[in-house]
Amino acid sequence: MEQERSNKVLDRGVAADLWRRTLSQITTVFGRLVYLASLRNVNTGRYEHHGLALVFGEDEAHRALRKSHVQIFEQWLNFSIKEQHDDLTLYLLSLEVDKRILIENWLRDMPYKDVVPPSFRAAERRLHIADITALLELLKNELGVSLPDPDA
Repeated sequence: MEQERSNKVLDRGVAADLWRRTLSQITTVFGRLVYLASLRNVNTGRYEHHGLALVFGEDEAHRALRKSHVQIFEQWLNFSIKEQHDDLTLYLLSLEVDKRILIENWLRDMPYKDVVPPSFRAAERRLHIADITALLELLKNELGVSLPDPDA
């Protein structure tokens, strides 16, 4: 029982540190998803963050990162389509790359599918991919991005 209470306090400490030092500095929810997904080692399935691991240990860092990834993805899924649009627009505009190239690559390669935490079901993954694809098509028109015809 004492060990369980100690783990909860430690977990809050790791999560608080992660929020205070890193996640609060990322201005968009989608940006936080991209960041957290990038910390997941695809070979092991574990989240890795050198600084958190040094202070709190690898297991605690992994747990806090995994939990934060899930919570932020849930926040994203609970956004209205308008909120997702506004957040994604801010994220994409913050990237220093030609928007035509960015949207073209995102529609083709779908890197946004990788921000989904592994614990989510296929239906939630499909919903996320469909929403982002629709938003990118909308943004393509809003930003005046004309893509070349792939059949030309």
